[in-house]
Amino acid sequence: MGLGDQLIGAGLAKGAAAKGKIIAFGDGKRILWDANSPVIWRGNPNIANPKATAMNVNTHLQMEWIPFYKGNRLYNKHAPGHWIWNYDFHCTPGEIYLTKEEKQYARMAGQDFILIEPNPSPKSPVANKQWPMERYETVARTLRGHGHDVLQLNYRGAKLLKSVRVFPCHNFRIALAIMERAKLFIGGEGGLHHGAAAVGVPGVVLFGGFIPPSVTGYEMHTNLTGGAEACGSLNPCPHCAAAMQAIGADEVLEHAMARLCPP
Repeated sequence: MGLGDQLIGAGLAKGAAAKGKIIAFGDGKRILWDANSPVIWRGNPNIANPKATAMNVNTHLQMEWIPFYKGNRLYNKHAPGHWIWNYDFHCTPGEIYLTKEEKQYARMAGQDFILIEPNPSPKSPVANKQWPMERYETVARTLRGHGHDVLQLNYRGAKLLKSVRVFPCHNFRIALAIMERAKLFIGGEGGLHHGAAAVGVPGVVLFGGFIPPSVTGYEMHTNLTGGAEACGSLNPCPHCAAAMQAIGADEVLEHAMARLCPP
């Protein structure tokens, strides 16, 4: 279960405390967190911590179970070689409770930049979610030519574009603190597009043919599929490759400019 999944969970729990509830993610008997859960859910008053269940009950918040955990993500089911998408599921923007120190570090990145992320998560089927790097380069170079500050996060394993300003990023929470200061996000479906929604940043998101925007997309973003239906293939897929090829740099630029300069 990735960091994006934790942000989806935060969206499921959003506003619970204000209604006198606290959300327990688990099987109805056990709260089931994984290694990524504390990263995103730290400080979230809407989500029950497995180590503090009794304390949560004593706060007079009514515990409500949601069966969202590793192996039961609600938005899909596993089949041999691919995911089956649940089209009845729709993401609500999540939230993250950033610390003063995280926000202070992010200030050094500046503000009102375009955050671009050309690298799919290595935990995802990368071949099916990769938009061509040379098109990301064209987009970054063109936006800079129009006077926009285009920033890319530099972390271990990142492939860096040439036409960007690079800023060091130590972890995902720092990435979201930096994202919060952006005016636009451009990148693929994944943790950072969920993060952009969580901190209220508009975006142009390259979905391609792997996963449907109606399930994990957000209305505040322009979600591009290349006209393909989502197949969910976990293996290198010609259909997904063709979907990404069908999304041109000019199309991404057109939607980016529309987000940057709305009528």
